[in-house]
Amino acid sequence: MASDLRNTENGIITSMKLGIVLSTQAAKFSALAYKGQLAENAAKISRLGFDGIELAIRDPQLVNQSEIKSLLNELDLTVPAIGTGQAFGEEGLSFVNPDLAIRRQAIERIKSQMELAEALGSMVIIGLIRGFRDKGVSGHQTNNWLIEALRECAQHNERVKLIIEPINRYECDLVCTVQEGMEILESVEYSNVGLLLDTFHMNIEEPSLYDSIILAKDRLYHFHIADSNRWYPGAGHLDFPKIMDTLRQINYNGFVSAEILPLPDPDVAAKRTVDYMRNLISSIYSVPLCW
Repeated sequence: MASDLRNTENGIITSMKLGIVLSTQAAKFSALAYKGQLAENAAKISRLGFDGIELAIRDPQLVNQSEIKSLLNELDLTVPAIGTGQAFGEEGLSFVNPDLAIRRQAIERIKSQMELAEALGSMVIIGLIRGFRDKGVSGHQTNNWLIEALRECAQHNERVKLIIEPINRYECDLVCTVQEGMEILESVEYSNVGLLLDTFHMNIEEPSLYDSIILAKDRLYHFHIADSNRWYPGAGHLDFPKIMDTLRQINYNGFVSAEILPLPDPDVAAKRTVDYMRNLISSIYSVPLCW
């Protein structure tokens, strides 16, 4: 696993692994380098030198768990997280829908995702499935529905982490900033609920990406990378050396996972991601920590 780099300076063991998102089925969401053809695309991802695959799965009932585990073992890959947004995008399920039946469906869907996640050693992403604010529902009620849903799911299986992704205001109007995400965590009060930060969304919403990473710190469980234009890292104007060094300073040792547009095509985007990030991670982790 070429990008799993470790540094033992000052007695601190730090590691960072590189992943990329793969949807197990066709999807409307555009920022996916790979969609469908699970075995073929997973093999490509492995050959390129990624450490893991973040699987986007609309419904766990639509995938074969044993086949996925066998494929992962064969390719020596892990699944750091499972994306769930397609349950909203394709089916309209959300934690804050005014319809109680839809809210219950969303909660049960996440519980089933958690069962799959435990089997795969993964976390479960709470992205768009949290839903949007409805004009006919007060902000207080919306927040309560979100917190209640997160609590119920967190309590369902405390061995599995749920990770809330702040999403920019143009794609979602509920939990757009890291500060808002931290406030939700304080209300939920379960340690298996944390944050997933995404550089593309942060570039739109955060006054400082670096300060926001530091704010999340111990509750930062997963990290998405995409450049300012949502292309592969290095194709836009984001300062990835500073971003990665900030992650290093807070001793983040999880995955950095590419959720990027398949441009100019999926394979080129993936290769440029792994080449750029492998070199960057290597240079960042070759320098002793300074506090």
